[in-house]
Amino acid sequence: MEKLEAEQQRGSWGSRVSFLLACIGYAVGLGNIWRFPYNVYKSGGGAFLVPYFIMLFMCGIPLLFMELAVGQYTRRGPIGALDKLCPILKGAGVGTVIISFFLSTYYNVILSWTLFYLGASVQSPLPWTGCHNDWNTANCFDVSSNSTTAVMASNTSVASTQEFFDRYVLQMSTGITEPGSIRWELFILLVVAWIIVYLCLWRGVALTGKIVYLTASVPCILLIAFAVRGLTLPGAYKGLLFFFRPDWSRILEPKIWVNAASQVFNSIGIAFGSLIAFSSYNKFKGPVLRDTVIVTFVDAIVSIVCGVAVFSVLGNLAEEQNKDVKDVVTDGPGLVFVVFPHALSQMPWPNVWSVIFFLMLLCLGIDSQFATVEVIITSIKDGYQSIEEKMRHEVLVFLVCLASFVCGIPHILQGGIYSFTLVDFFSATISLMFIALFETVAIVWCYGAERLGKNIEDMTGQQPSVLFIISWKYTAPVLIFVIWMFTLSDYSSPSFDSGRYEYPTWCLALGWIITSISLICLPLVGVVQIATSSGKSLLEKFRTSWRSRITDCPCCGGKLDSNLQAHSSSRTNLISEADLADDLIKSGSA
Repeated sequence: MEKLEAEQQRGSWGSRVSFLLACIGYAVGLGNIWRFPYNVYKSGGGAFLVPYFIMLFMCGIPLLFMELAVGQYTRRGPIGALDKLCPILKGAGVGTVIISFFLSTYYNVILSWTLFYLGASVQSPLPWTGCHNDWNTANCFDVSSNSTTAVMASNTSVASTQEFFDRYVLQMSTGITEPGSIRWELFILLVVAWIIVYLCLWRGVALTGKIVYLTASVPCILLIAFAVRGLTLPGAYKGLLFFFRPDWSRILEPKIWVNAASQVFNSIGIAFGSLIAFSSYNKFKGPVLRDTVIVTFVDAIVSIVCGVAVFSVLGNLAEEQNKDVKDVVTDGPGLVFVVFPHALSQMPWPNVWSVIFFLMLLCLGIDSQFATVEVIITSIKDGYQSIEEKMRHEVLVFLVCLASFVCGIPHILQGGIYSFTLVDFFSATISLMFIALFETVAIVWCYGAERLGKNIEDMTGQQPSVLFIISWKYTAPVLIFVIWMFTLSDYSSPSFDSGRYEYPTWCLALGWIITSISLICLPLVGVVQIATSSGKSLLEKFRTSWRSRITDCPCCGGKLDSNLQAHSSSRTNLISEADLADDLIKSGSA
């Protein structure tokens, strides 16, 4: 009875619309702005789009459907959900939380850069448009100039936006072995970014559900405006050709498929645990498939719009500098802080557009960041359910934010961009697919794809298509395994600045330690689960730890029938129009 009361006291979204906007806000984040164009850029242009959409339909949609269903049914975050479904593979849930923690430590660094640019946007002229500043070099090319000069035609020219980012914002050192001093401006802005994230989370999902109305919807509208403006720039067609025209000679390169799968997983948020955590605060009844389609469709459309906006500006920059599209900007997360400032300098009222753009970027980043932190908080509360009796929710949120903030300080040193790139590569590139594979195995093979289908019917009144069952059991796991094996076989050490900077051996060793932290959770937690399971023999303990712990309905505590359901179709149906109207009324009053 106490357990059931705790379930009923669990927080919930104010409406279904709030949940959808939170998922969309999480999926449509900075990854769409800088990771998607960056992956297209380093994968040879349009050749990347083919494997991207294949992976989206074959892996993205089925696995997102699976995660939303698991969270909504179990009413738990990733660790608690897998503990209920397949205790022996609970380590996969722990791994997702560890990956999310690493992500949270450096993701807010991007927001500190965004805040820096936001402050610089009020200066007139914009500080990244000229070449007369102390940080500029003789090779500087003024992106605000439309005249043809010798510098513009030189292949050694560097855009003023690039120099502003490298030499002024980051004050970048020559390598990771020269960390330099703390960039105090970025330190203060990092504190501000974490305060914003804290204020979004300190009162739980009820407050978060209201904030996402602004942070998830407004940025999409503004992004369309930037894409339209980019299409009007001279030379935009060059970038669009690079973006849409596939280089078929590269289509079979394993690295392109790995990048495509990584983009799908990173953008939608599969195997990071946030979507399971979000859906765990849903009402038991709800159209899971509809939510899946909406989130995936919006994310894909926004990714394409971002690609159009970025590559139209790349085409313009290439024409002005007399270079190829692939040569006009350094690779890495700084892409958005070089390309988009150029676009802003070409617009009428550049200061106004600049303020609007970086506010938009801030909103997109905050959505994704508080979702990442939320999965950590939810997992702690699920794992230690008595913690709420000993510690207020506000205090727990503060401690999680503080820990992530401290771990992110190395990234705001003068050599921080090197550690940023290293952690970004090793925290998820290799381990994410491995974790996703065992998460899928735990749910569809250990717990059972057919049983999950019955759970979905219990929540929605309708069985999922047999195509989803096939995809969950065979297609998605096989594709994830193949991509993961290609990741290992095609592994090459990370570098910086288009390969011009190679990391020392000790850095690569540190990177592999970061990777192993999330991977080692699987065998360690598995051993613990077997050791603590009931049974006289090792085989009995193994069988017990393999079996699901769900014997009653997680929603009402009712006994499951022979079909493993607690609700008849007459009691549980798809959300009616009246329910949807009620959600909209609640969202409007919020």
